[in-house]
Amino acid sequence: MPYKPFKAEKLYFTIGEVAEIFGESTSLIRFWADKFPQYIKPERNKKGNRLFSQQDLQNFKTIHYLVKQRGMTLDGAAKRMKENKDGLNKNVEIIDKLDEIKIMLQQVYESL
Repeated sequence: MPYKPFKAEKLYFTIGEVAEIFGESTSLIRFWADKFPQYIKPERNKKGNRLFSQQDLQNFKTIHYLVKQRGMTLDGAAKRMKENKDGLNKNVEIIDKLDEIKIMLQQVYESL
């Protein structure tokens, strides 16, 4: 599974939480946030720490899918996100659903 599902209850996530969700390092999350400022706009707390919104997490999910699963370059991913934002989000949602089904089927298989 490429990343952990996250709950929609929280408004903001720290960089450490985002890194844990995607199974990546905090430096990579920070790099992506700096590389895609048009899509990822973190808030800052009084200490200056980044706080990512739900929309930022959705954009991270799209970036993660394009770069890590599809093997695109960062420039290619940025171009693809700019050209086809709506269709790309639907693809990511479908992949998420299929991953959930796969996990559920693996659990059923293991319980047999």
